[in-house]
Amino acid sequence: MSDYIEHEHTHDGVDRKGFLKCMAWAGTGVVWALVGGVPKSYALSSLATMTPAQKSEIFFAQISDSHIGFSKAANQDVTATLQLAVDRMNAMPRRPAFVLHTGDISQLSKAAEFDTADQVIKGIKTDRVFYVPGEHDVLTDNGAQYLARYGNKSSKGYYSFDHSGVHFIALVNVMDLKAGGLGSLGAEQLDWLKRDVAPLKSSTPVVVFAHIPMWAVYPQWGWGTDDSAQALALLKKFGSVTVLNGHIHQTLQKVEGNVRFHTAFSTAFPQPAPGTAPSPGPLTVEADRLKSVLGICSVTFVPGAHTLAIVDSTLDGDAVAAGAMMAGMNHSANATKRTFPKLPANSIGIDNFAFAPKTLTVKTGTAVTWVNRDDVPHLIISTTGKFPNSKVLDTEQQHTATFDTPGEYPYFCSIHPTMVGKIVVK
Repeated sequence: MSDYIEHEHTHDGVDRKGFLKCMAWAGTGVVWALVGGVPKSYALSSLATMTPAQKSEIFFAQISDSHIGFSKAANQDVTATLQLAVDRMNAMPRRPAFVLHTGDISQLSKAAEFDTADQVIKGIKTDRVFYVPGEHDVLTDNGAQYLARYGNKSSKGYYSFDHSGVHFIALVNVMDLKAGGLGSLGAEQLDWLKRDVAPLKSSTPVVVFAHIPMWAVYPQWGWGTDDSAQALALLKKFGSVTVLNGHIHQTLQKVEGNVRFHTAFSTAFPQPAPGTAPSPGPLTVEADRLKSVLGICSVTFVPGAHTLAIVDSTLDGDAVAAGAMMAGMNHSANATKRTFPKLPANSIGIDNFAFAPKTLTVKTGTAVTWVNRDDVPHLIISTTGKFPNSKVLDTEQQHTATFDTPGEYPYFCSIHPTMVGKIVVK
């Protein structure tokens, strides 16, 4: 992983007494500045050491992956940590002009979860909040409920707007995911993007925000977008392009030519560093460390200067070196693996973002049952449409289908499409 840069975090002087004593390791987002057309980030935890000029340049903030409705061991009160993120944004020396939420507002796309998120987020002292969907926001109705609430009058969920001389582009890469694939934009959205940027001058700073990373962070875990190269090719003419994402619940940065990629903390729970655990998913850390692995982001724009200033900040405000943070996360990933009783015959366990067994051979007329043992939901889809799809399966929920005709029945999880399996009926 030598091709990315991790931020270090410094003190911000914010009083932490009384802040969720049981949650000491968590981050909340990023604050951003735009300096000469290029975004530059700062950790909120660095506010105490910033100059007055830097403090006056706060431009916008980013939060991500709130997962309202999640209540497992990794964080049993995600509403409280989202509220803490809001409190930290409101404590900044200058309020952000607006906030970007880069997806997974909810855990299970339930109206009550969106309602709770709305109640907390409306407390941010800002003029506007812009959204893109995460895969958890579009589970049950092809995104209809999400679009009605947060679609910014777009029937597809992607849109653009301009602010302070910067062109912002909201992309959707969590719909119509294919078996074995990554995030996807699709031909229709790419055509829209081409038309959207065509009239812009090459000197226009561009900020793209979507949920799944637009660079190949770790494709084995689905951390990337299949057709991102096509989208980025449409942005080559611009001298400053910043791409903001969520999804992976940790801050990673990468620079490729004129494009700067940045992934944000979650406000809900951390995930392991790429490739350091059997699978992605909620990572349980010690209770007194949680606030150091959740965070927010802010951005500053200074016309005529050289870069956008991007600041990542954790919820506890303590100085935590990125390497030390990752090391702690990796240790916890290995220490918290759960064990389950053996499943009965003709059952498929879903654990560590995998189907076990991946291929199950059964006799004609057999009922096969899937059991979700992960802390995140899964949705089983027949790749060929030959058996009924499941509902959204939360932890310990099951789906059963009967196979009466010989043949092969491939399937996948439409929320995490790198998860694939097959039923062979003889």
